Amino acid sequence: MSRLIFVNLPVTDVARATAFYEAIGFEKIAAFSNEQASAMRWSDAIHVMLLDQAYYATFTSKRIIDAKTESGALLCLSFDSREAVDSIHQRAAAAGGHETRPIEDQGFMYGGAFDDPDGHGWETVWMSPAAMENGPEAAQAK
Repeated sequence: MSRLIFVNLPVTDVARATAFYEAIGFEKIAAFSNEQASAMRWSDAIHVMLLDQAYYATFTSKRIIDAKTESGALLCLSFDSREAVDSIHQRAAAAGGHETRPIEDQGFMYGGAFDDPDGHGWETVWMSPAAMENGPEAAQAK
C-alpha cells in the first residue's frame, strides 16, 4: 500500500462540511461516506475525513476543541500557481469559509489562510520551483 495521510476533522454538520470541501476542490469518496462521515480526497496521497463530532469522539478520550476559538493544527495545501491560490481563497469565501490571513506575495512564495465553517484552519502556498529546489535565498537572488 502506498503512503497516504488521512486528516480527521470533527465537524458540527457533515453535509455542510462536505459541501464546503467539494466547493474548494475536494472529491467526496462515496464508498467511505455516510451520515456520520465524509471521506474527501485532495490528491492520491491526501484525504480528509469529516467526522460528526459524536462519531469523532469515539476515536479519542480527549476533549474536542472548538476550532473557532482554539488551534489544534495548522494544515497547508500547496498549489502549482498563484492563480490556483487565488481561486481556492475565492471558492472558500463563497462556500462559507473565512479568510484568516490575506494572501501575501513574498516573491518566491505566495499564499494566505482561511478557516472552514467549523473553524479548521487551512494555509495555502505556491512556492517558486527555484525556492523548492534550492531554498528561498536562491530564489530571491534571481
